[in-house]
Amino acid sequence: MPLVQAVTRPDPYAPFLISQAIEANGLVFVSGQLAIGDNGRIVGPGDFDRQADQAFHNLERALTAAGSGLRRIVKTTIFLRSIENAGKLVTLRRQWLSAPYPAESMVEVPSLSSPEALIEIEAIALTGDQ
Repeated sequence: MPLVQAVTRPDPYAPFLISQAIEANGLVFVSGQLAIGDNGRIVGPGDFDRQADQAFHNLERALTAAGSGLRRIVKTTIFLRSIENAGKLVTLRRQWLSAPYPAESMVEVPSLSSPEALIEIEAIALTGDQ
């Protein structure tokens, strides 16, 4: 089965030759989503809540472009610059996701691809929007 690339508009990852998401064999693999706004810049420098909201919004946009959706996520990996923000993710899961909640790994990292980024979310989802 061929790989199908999902494309978002705007696509801030295109200059780096990274796909927003790839669909293969009934699964969607979403690249790590930062808090990048439509202008290509990090939203809310220093503001974890704004960045997390934007990262989830970008995750939803990538999944939609791939013909999937937030309810189809089976696994997320969340990279945090500070594990002190981990508690806020319970509220974010309630806001953006629904039961059964996906499996998840959470990792504290010293830096992300942008020095201003505080959170990055990648996901694996099933195809389809149901």
